Amino acid sequence: MTTISGSDNPHRAVRWWLISVASLIALMVLVGGATRLTESGLSIVEWKPVTGSLPPFSDAQWTEAFEAYKTIPQYRELNAGMSLPEFKQIFWWEWGHRLLGRFIGVAYLLPFLFFLWRGGLSGELKRRLWLLFALGGLQGAVGWWMVVSGLTERVEVSQYRLATHLVLALLIFSGIVWTVRRLADRPQIAAPARLRFTSALLLALTFVQIYFGALVAGLRAGRAYNTWPQIDGALIPSVDRLWFETPWWRNMFDNVLTVQFEHRMTAYALFVLAGLHAIDALRSRAGAAAGGALWLFAAVSLQAVLGILTLLNQVPIDLALGHQAVAIVVLTLAVMQMERLASRQVVEAQPRVVALAG
Repeated sequence: MTTISGSDNPHRAVRWWLISVASLIALMVLVGGATRLTESGLSIVEWKPVTGSLPPFSDAQWTEAFEAYKTIPQYRELNAGMSLPEFKQIFWWEWGHRLLGRFIGVAYLLPFLFFLWRGGLSGELKRRLWLLFALGGLQGAVGWWMVVSGLTERVEVSQYRLATHLVLALLIFSGIVWTVRRLADRPQIAAPARLRFTSALLLALTFVQIYFGALVAGLRAGRAYNTWPQIDGALIPSVDRLWFETPWWRNMFDNVLTVQFEHRMTAYALFVLAGLHAIDALRSRAGAAAGGALWLFAAVSLQAVLGILTLLNQVPIDLALGHQAVAIVVLTLAVMQMERLASRQVVEAQPRVVALAG
């Protein structure tokens, strides 16, 4: 994409629009996290994209919604005897989550159509924005696909589908952040190729860690082993307890101990890689990339501390949401760092030539 000057008014407006949408998506992820932590995600058992925008108003409508919830396994096995006021508490979380999703769709589409009508968007930018819109529509379908998994045979949604739902949301978020960065005008950066490689690796590892984190949330694995640095009585649990399910790969997604262990190990790897990347950027005198690397390492460090505190305190909602919020910050900084080093404005750093006296 051709870099467009930030002083260009139409594209400045596009950037602010995209920043607003990205902020709404970040809020949506946090509301989704609260919905999961409060066990509210199955309180609405129907998908009505248009009429579902309105909540129940009358006593009869509230009773109808509550009776529908009573038909699913979660109510019968976990919440039998729940009162109507208690049902309303979980209902509002899920309704708010869905309403915010609808609002994001409108907040994206209407300004996008306006910018298309006004003209001035490059062909590549239009294709990218249409792709992001299509992914947003897919996200709505994936959200319902996730909810359906908990309506008949389970008391919660599938952790596989929960992880897919979260990763897709943050993939859209990352695409918007990347696009905003590409619409900015920035000075050249001199950096070695290895920094570009490690920045890409950091972003990939961040997504892997977010996926594992969603599995931990879906399995409630954070409440199962609440010691650190040991887990299940050791730094590295026994192989028999990590890999007892067959086929072996199911342990990576279904075994509570294995899922929490791989989430921890990926966190350690991310911390080490972010530190090495920051040191390399500083030694390479990579300008803005050095500052970006330091901010990224600081965010990863804070995220690690919050993760440990969340675990030791058995996942209280405030710490858990703080942990999730900082994960979004880490992802944002990782996207910005990779884009910064992948930009066409990056030039290969030249090795220093030292003249030796003969």
